[in-house]
Amino acid sequence: MTYTDIRLGDIVQMRKPHPCGSAQWEVVRLGADIGIRCQGCSRRVLLPRSQFTRQVKLLVSRNEKADASLNHPCP
Repeated sequence: MTYTDIRLGDIVQMRKPHPCGSAQWEVVRLGADIGIRCQGCSRRVLLPRSQFTRQVKLLVSRNEKADASLNHPCP
């Protein structure tokens, strides 16, 4: 699994925990920068994509709605 294949709504674990103690984040924005929201305190952080791919440790859960929409053609 490469961490370049990240989708909105995915939950990822970062290498270093947030000061609130949580290490799990939800992906809320994709682009040149990736926006993530802490699952512990709801703080939002914007990271450059290169920094995000270095700091992600693992993919905790995949957004099921995003997977289903990729398999259906557009109407």
